[in-house]
Amino acid sequence: MFADRATIIIKSGKGGDGHVSFRREKYVPDGGPDGGDGGKGGDVIFEVDDGLNTLTDYRHRRKFAARPGEEGGKRNCHGKNGEDIILKVPAGTVIKDAESGKVIADMSGENRRQTILCGGRGGLGNQHFATSTMQAPKYAQPGGESVELEIKLELKVIADVGLVGFPNVGKSTLLSRVTNARPKIANYHFTTLQPNLGVVDLDGAKGFVIADIPGLIEGASEGVGLGLEFLRHIERTKVMIHVVDAAGTEGRDPIADIKAINRELKAYDAALLQKPQVIAANKMDAVYGDENEIIKALRDEFEKEGIRVFPISGVSGQGIRELLYHVDSLLETCSKEPVVYEQEFDPAVRLFKDEPYTITRADDAAFVVEGPKIDKMLGYTNIDSEKGFLFFQKFLREQGILKELEKMGIQDGDTVRMYGNEFDYYK
Repeated sequence: MFADRATIIIKSGKGGDGHVSFRREKYVPDGGPDGGDGGKGGDVIFEVDDGLNTLTDYRHRRKFAARPGEEGGKRNCHGKNGEDIILKVPAGTVIKDAESGKVIADMSGENRRQTILCGGRGGLGNQHFATSTMQAPKYAQPGGESVELEIKLELKVIADVGLVGFPNVGKSTLLSRVTNARPKIANYHFTTLQPNLGVVDLDGAKGFVIADIPGLIEGASEGVGLGLEFLRHIERTKVMIHVVDAAGTEGRDPIADIKAINRELKAYDAALLQKPQVIAANKMDAVYGDENEIIKALRDEFEKEGIRVFPISGVSGQGIRELLYHVDSLLETCSKEPVVYEQEFDPAVRLFKDEPYTITRADDAAFVVEGPKIDKMLGYTNIDSEKGFLFFQKFLREQGILKELEKMGIQDGDTVRMYGNEFDYYK
């Protein structure tokens, strides 16, 4: 079975604890603290591998965890950072939170590597807590906790053009004719169980990637048959080619078939019907002449809606050149931007619900924000990246922290201090 979905559990590494120790040297009877910091826990990173085209690796293994950071040592020795775990996925994989169904990351376009869970920060050794009044601190900071998350992986095929149609209408034959793809072809229903991709090269045109979307049936949008398994692959395509049996060898009504598939597309996502469509009336090699009553009926029904009908034969190649150049012209009218799903959910945010925080004023008038939720958020979010910082700002707003700062009279340019990080406030 083609693996285009998987549900797995990922876990980042726990940060190593800070160490408590004191200098013990000859002639130094009262050595100060020298406990080292713990190492950072390993991250969970997803990376695109162009050699993969399924999610099979995640169907038989359920849990993936990064390594924890090591505890700090004496003599200011820093604990070793935990090893990251890098999970390879095919291009087009969408990572979603299993509980909410919201998108965490889309491994498409330029996004070829993304950290999904950050390891816990390393705890500070006792050397950091020495003060003029506490010269021998006997405590150190524990390492940041690991994060565990259940996620869903969905592979959505990346292709410019999708071939859609009921089973056994010749989609695989057409794909093998126009590209170098070699799909399995046989004369029975549901032959194709996975999308096959190929590249169409055209003289004087850019060419495009075309995908044979497995056969759809009525009720697909409600999960009947393999419908939902494959409907998601149409989401990224820009043009759809309806392939129908113009020779009537299956005894089906091509007009009814096209309308049935469009109903399924609309039920799944109405925006899919906004994509340009074209009809490939296949199997003309089994028809006497260049046209029959099926072709005429198709043209009467759909060309008034701007959907062109091309009589073709995947076996002989009849009419295929005209079809492909028309598809290429349709692609020229489409947006050149790839369909990439925006991030809707940051795994770190769920960790900090209903945890207390405090806001105080330091001697230098800076606003000091502290609390478990702030500490964790900073530990799990890469605020050096633009996306990470934007999510951190969103977190402060949603938690009511920004509103609380405003109540305390914060002004533009004032300093906000959070666990060693300083920010200038601007509304």
